[in-house]
Amino acid sequence: MFTGIIETLGRIHEIQKDKNNLHVTVDSSITNELKIDQSVSHNGICLTVVAIKDSFYTVTAIEETILKTNIGDWKVNDIVNLERGMKLGDRLDGHIVQGHVDQTGVCTKIEEANGSWNYTFEYDKNLNNITIEKGSITVNGVSLTVVNSQTNEFSVSIIPYTFENTNFKDFKVGTKINLEFDVVGKYISRLYSINK
Repeated sequence: MFTGIIETLGRIHEIQKDKNNLHVTVDSSITNELKIDQSVSHNGICLTVVAIKDSFYTVTAIEETILKTNIGDWKVNDIVNLERGMKLGDRLDGHIVQGHVDQTGVCTKIEEANGSWNYTFEYDKNLNNITIEKGSITVNGVSLTVVNSQTNEFSVSIIPYTFENTNFKDFKVGTKINLEFDVVGKYISRLYSINK
């Protein structure tokens, strides 16, 4: 479990294909605090640490993860948002995030708003995921509040701190992102699809 509050950024150092799997090596300031078999969220994808050396650690993504997320598009030197699993007893500053990406989306608009930024994202509505106005959404692992919720589109507003300390600053129109919908929204969408 995660909170969607990004702890630090990592840089992709190496990507190796191994049959249907991808081994991704990351250079990060928190590597020396990690342990083998620990879960770390990478752009919202929960991945297990399988190797550690110096400032680098390696995680492995299986085929289903590759198909459901944007990890297959990652390149060496890309910056990823990192968060370690939350500790019981800590404050939950974001919202409950599982690290299980529901689907990808695409950035369709970026607007500077006098000190903050508004981002709009589109996603495939046929997968029965929904956003709720003022509800929570996780974009590339970042816990955010939905504004302007539409059938297959929503927007979020980003403050300068989040802009500077996540990979939102690297987004462009057309950037493919990972989405994890709020647990409550998932429940409602499942009920809706059952009762259709």
